[in-house]
Amino acid sequence: MNSLRTLALAATLAVPAALTAQEAQGYSESPATTSTSDIIETAAAAGSFTTLAKAIVAADLTATLKGEGPFTVFAPTDEAFAKLPKGTLDALLKDKAKLAAILTYHVVPGNVMSKDVAGMSSGKTVNGQELSIKAKDGKVKVNKATVTTADIAASNGVIHVIDQVLMPE
Repeated sequence: MNSLRTLALAATLAVPAALTAQEAQGYSESPATTSTSDIIETAAAAGSFTTLAKAIVAADLTATLKGEGPFTVFAPTDEAFAKLPKGTLDALLKDKAKLAAILTYHVVPGNVMSKDVAGMSSGKTVNGQELSIKAKDGKVKVNKATVTTADIAASNGVIHVIDQVLMPE
């Protein structure tokens, strides 16, 4: 069962190869298209969210993110998780409550597209805390993270790829 969850999450977190190429060039807006894959399946298909997928399973949030939504997910890449201080990820994977709090800090209720994010100064997350949002010189910052790819459509929301893990206060 856990293997199926991990596989489902991995498939959800994947982003098409074309988006990955855009991400390598810096921030990009992907045209939002109708998708039949949910957030988990979309992220898993990208291949650069295996750590996030593992964390979602460990925090028991798979069913939530496969739910009706809509959700806006600021999704940190594997490279973003690698920037955490040594031992942090392992400790989080063992602390389900803290991990869930961090992961839900990456989720905003609703379907917030890049054109909407650029006009916001903050956003209330699913865990109840606020994210700082700043748009300047064609870049969007969410707290200290930079959005590298935006508007990855899913059947139950949208994913914006970020380069750092967001940590709630």
